Amino acid sequence: MQQLTGIDANFLYMETGATVGHVCGVALLEETTSTGPLTFEAVRAVVEQRLPQLPPLRRRLVEVPLGIDRPWWADDPDFDLDFHVRELALPAPGGEQQLAEQVARIASRPLDRSRPLWELYLLSGLEGDRMALMVKFHHAALDGVAGAELLTTLLDPTGTPPEPPPVEAWDPRPLPGDLQMWVRGLAGVSLQPLKVLEFQRRLLRTLPRSTMFLGRSAAPAMTNLGRVMTGGGSPDGQLLAGPAMVAPRTSFNRPITPHRRWAFGSASLSAVKEVKSAFGVSVNDVVMAACAGAVRRWLEVHHELPAQPLLAMVPLSIRTAEQRGQFGNRVSAMIAALPPHLADPVERLSAAHEAMRAAKEQHHAISAEVLQDVTQFALPALATRAARVAAQMRVADYVNPPYNLVISNVPGPRTPLYLAGAKVLGYYPVSVVTDGQGLNITVQSYLDHLDIGLVSCRELVPDLWDLLGYLQDAIDELHQAALQRSA
Repeated sequence: MQQLTGIDANFLYMETGATVGHVCGVALLEETTSTGPLTFEAVRAVVEQRLPQLPPLRRRLVEVPLGIDRPWWADDPDFDLDFHVRELALPAPGGEQQLAEQVARIASRPLDRSRPLWELYLLSGLEGDRMALMVKFHHAALDGVAGAELLTTLLDPTGTPPEPPPVEAWDPRPLPGDLQMWVRGLAGVSLQPLKVLEFQRRLLRTLPRSTMFLGRSAAPAMTNLGRVMTGGGSPDGQLLAGPAMVAPRTSFNRPITPHRRWAFGSASLSAVKEVKSAFGVSVNDVVMAACAGAVRRWLEVHHELPAQPLLAMVPLSIRTAEQRGQFGNRVSAMIAALPPHLADPVERLSAAHEAMRAAKEQHHAISAEVLQDVTQFALPALATRAARVAAQMRVADYVNPPYNLVISNVPGPRTPLYLAGAKVLGYYPVSVVTDGQGLNITVQSYLDHLDIGLVSCRELVPDLWDLLGYLQDAIDELHQAALQRSA
């Protein structure tokens, strides 16, 4: 058995009637392999063969009575692969928007906590001689990097699958009873004072570094960012000069419903890299600037464009090389200013670059390990209840959000991958939205393209496909600016 960490458990506590804690991904596949059509039986066989390499797929949650301590992972003695691996057919003609509707419906449904927290769907009938594989797993079990590693375990580097090993018999340990879990819970609670003292010790060790940043090192970065965000004006308009930084409200910063909308598409990774080289920025800066351009156009269409920047939450992996292959969550996040209020695309790129630099310096002022430790001390019963009460009271209707949207850029493989002999054509993320933050833009690179997945509450952003088009246009606009600069 293995106990969930505080950050793992937080993805359980966040769930309400409208908010789910799982993430998904959709791989587009060629319909045929070197030996014939891709079949559901072949996909199921691959999953079954590789289960021994993927322990989280056969573990389920075991709660501590009365929610006095965090849950545990335990072997599922009733594991049923056929419950988790499923096949669906899209209605004719099987266009991409029909695929997106089906994916959004699947993503809207919570996972069954009495079973291992994952599902896999093979979706047939997609136009263009393609199929789609949708993977859905709970964030409590895997973060984005671990999820990518899980998917890589299911995929092959060539179109010829390796010889399958013999299927190993499943020999699970018995589930613990309520009394055993009660004893574990009491033991965990009794250790909390020692954990608090250790957390305080680690926090105090970071204070000299964080104080230095906040007192001296932050000044140049914040002043420069303030000038860039205000179009080169006086530093009196600094954006991040103090704790008064507030996200302006938009129509996607309201309480969400259980219904999701998903849009997906691709852009040229080569074009993004040309922008990066021409302006001396990073790929992530280009993605942030393009998102700012897309959001600007969407807000203009809806007559909502604010005069100040938005705030974006940017997830970060803190997984070390030694932690590769381990499951669970090794994630942190930073808040960065997003400049849709700037009309010029090159100015937006410069502002995004400065905003990301300032956000990274702020984030590094306190150890991400220490920030993760804060999550260890919430009582599960109270944390879950607090999330539900906040949702029922529609708190997001009355307070400004801590940030407006989530933007994530995940580097992916540059070589082709295959599933049961079928080539993967693209991999599109399907991430999470929450009350007050009803828009998520996640980008993942694969081969020579960026695969984009946009998620929102269905009622908050009904025209999500338009926003996807704006994002692709914003990348093209930056590319044209890069070509002109290089000419």
